Amino acid sequence: MRPVPFFEVRELHQGVQREIEEALLRVARSGWYVLGPELAAFEEEFAEYCENTHCVGTSSGFNTLELGLRAHGVGPGDEVLVPSHTFIATWLAVSATGARPVPVEPAEGGFLLDVHQLERARTPRTRAVIPVHLYGHPVDLDEVGAFAREHGLAVVEDAAQAHGARHRGRRVGSGHTVAFSLYPGKNLGALGDGGAVVTNDGELADRLRLLRNYGARQGYDHRIMGTNSRLDEMQAAVLRVKLRYLDKWNARRAEIARHYTKTLGDLPSVTLPTVAPEAEHVWHQYVLRLPQRDAVQEHMKASGVETRVHYPVPVHRTPAYAEQALVGPEGLPRSERLADEVLSLPVGPQLSDPAVDRVVDALRAAVAALH
Repeated sequence: MRPVPFFEVRELHQGVQREIEEALLRVARSGWYVLGPELAAFEEEFAEYCENTHCVGTSSGFNTLELGLRAHGVGPGDEVLVPSHTFIATWLAVSATGARPVPVEPAEGGFLLDVHQLERARTPRTRAVIPVHLYGHPVDLDEVGAFAREHGLAVVEDAAQAHGARHRGRRVGSGHTVAFSLYPGKNLGALGDGGAVVTNDGELADRLRLLRNYGARQGYDHRIMGTNSRLDEMQAAVLRVKLRYLDKWNARRAEIARHYTKTLGDLPSVTLPTVAPEAEHVWHQYVLRLPQRDAVQEHMKASGVETRVHYPVPVHRTPAYAEQALVGPEGLPRSERLADEVLSLPVGPQLSDPAVDRVVDALRAAVAALH
């Protein structure tokens, strides 16, 4: 029996492969490969999709966060509040500016940054906060925004996993500084690395365009110290194709998630993900919590079903940050517990109904074998 992959980009592309190839050929024949018409068109289309006014394409999701922070003046000596449970890129982007990441634990029983702990983590050096819309579920932006306004802080949203999500009816991406990754495995992914910052602030957009292009608008007119972080024409052309299918693919992810929730709710010791009533989840990942996670994962692998762990090592425990004394001796128990318990099931829109049923059967069998 054919294994069930966690995510297979080639299968996702089957229905749009011809359009992708036509887009690539169009760019190849154009002779314009950097900062050209395809990028301009994608930026306009993605800004409109996000219900916003400006989009600045960059070379990666990591760069979108770094440049977003730099555009707000974050630098050495500053502190930025970040979730303790997230991918390391969120922290690394802060470190790349010379600032210090200050971790904030997730809410008890959940995955997202606990907005009620932000005040406790704030110091006179705090300049910004990065709420991460983890796994495709939006953070409560109203509460984060109120906290930031009260203390004069910048908010740089990490929406790397939340293309198309909504919070209280507003699209994630409709805010002031929203950083997206366009890595191939994202809900909206390129054929390589890519990123985009979406904003409603024209001056911020202009500064981001300078930062991504050596500090210059064009030629040798270098206004500030920038970098090279440009989304190329090939990727922009592919993203324009895939953007037209994003809502359809997200709807399929939601359909699969509903099936998992309906069919797995009675499993002992398994905690299923929940959705806040004001949120529209786009299910970049469907993440369970369960004891004996590693044994369940191995059992499912033996059944031909691939799963993933997001994320097996808390950022503060990685060698990259373990020696930086960012966390006290008590550690960060909530994120450490999540690292031991989380398991992501396949939820890609390319999955067939029989494949989804196999995932359900494999998980049920794995849990039964351990009880």
